[in-house]
Amino acid sequence: MTKKKILMLADHPLSTSGVGCQARWLINSLVETGKYSFRVFGGAMKHDDYNVTKVNDDFIIRPTDGFGSPDLLKLTLATERPDALFLFTDPRFFLWVWEMEEEVHQICPIVYWHLWDNYPWPDFNKVLYESTDLINCINTPTYDMVKKRFPDKTNYIPHALPLNVYNPLSDIEIRMVKKNLYHNKENWFKALWVNRNARRKHPGDVLSAWSIFLDNLEKTHNTREALLVMHTDPFDQEGPNLQKIVEMLGLEENVIFSTQRLAFEDMNRLYNSIDFAVNIASNEGFGLPTLEAMYCAKPIIALKTGGLGRQVVNNDTGEHNGIALEPEVKNLVGSQMVPYIYEDHINNNTVANAFMQMFEFGPEKRAELGKKAREYAISEYSMEKITTLWDQTLEKVINDFNSAKNKPKWDVTTF
Repeated sequence: MTKKKILMLADHPLSTSGVGCQARWLINSLVETGKYSFRVFGGAMKHDDYNVTKVNDDFIIRPTDGFGSPDLLKLTLATERPDALFLFTDPRFFLWVWEMEEEVHQICPIVYWHLWDNYPWPDFNKVLYESTDLINCINTPTYDMVKKRFPDKTNYIPHALPLNVYNPLSDIEIRMVKKNLYHNKENWFKALWVNRNARRKHPGDVLSAWSIFLDNLEKTHNTREALLVMHTDPFDQEGPNLQKIVEMLGLEENVIFSTQRLAFEDMNRLYNSIDFAVNIASNEGFGLPTLEAMYCAKPIIALKTGGLGRQVVNNDTGEHNGIALEPEVKNLVGSQMVPYIYEDHINNNTVANAFMQMFEFGPEKRAELGKKAREYAISEYSMEKITTLWDQTLEKVINDFNSAKNKPKWDVTTF
């Protein structure tokens, strides 16, 4: 059997970014089927060198600035003759690809891995959708929106996790982890926020809500023994100075920062050490950290936006895998590259109330929610399931493209 060759433009698959991890896990899983061979332009990071990395014969990465260039793409199309071009990150990083649409389509179809849209319909994306052969959406709100306009080529496949990366630890292991990480605060109530310190992720609002929660906790339960763990860079130029916010709000005893890049096994320990995870990002294509927490049998608090909604609410039963927060305000934002888009927002007092509700659930209720969250996450977002869906999807889009390409321009029997 001849393997299908896929040319992918993505965050470097050996990087630790969410897109990079998803690319790596998906490539590995598809290669293991014995049906695919990948060539990847790996961007979105600083490279120590630009030598080609050969993970194996069917997984080869070329480090690139940005995500390649028109000349590099032309050369690769000519020499590799891929069966599909797979665009695996935000297309605004390489709009030049769409300017080459006709050249690409001389060789293969274009598969567009789509991150995010929000109502109302963003017309400025239309040209991107029209130029691609498959629009794969990683969350159902985006899928529902795009499918209304392009029903024949819109697809839904979300993120996924391998089963061997994030898992619950034993009670003894968790006690040891807590003691090592938190010392005299090992038995405090703990929340975890894992995200980049960026405006749309709202880390400052998480801190503000935590401050309100602590004041309410002291009034109603006569304690402030609650700790917010923020796995992020508090000084990232994309976001606020989180250390200054902590000092301004007087949260030095109740907030700690985890700033180092952690190996997966260390991240697994971190997830296992907390009581719940939270994400109130105003636009979130998927929200991988909350899924990672669910795999570790932890409940989540999440704003129902983008991919978070289907995580925090069981799509089959409607049960909550923690606490689902309804957006309260839509703000119209944009930039020169993204002319406009609506963001979903929520009041800090509402988030603080959710923190209190999670606290008052108690350990047994939180454990019950976490167990259900893990069961649902594995059934909905396992890498095995998603690999099968991508295998079927890629095979269909490649076969459909080749059939259309080989179809006669007219049927001579009609003359």
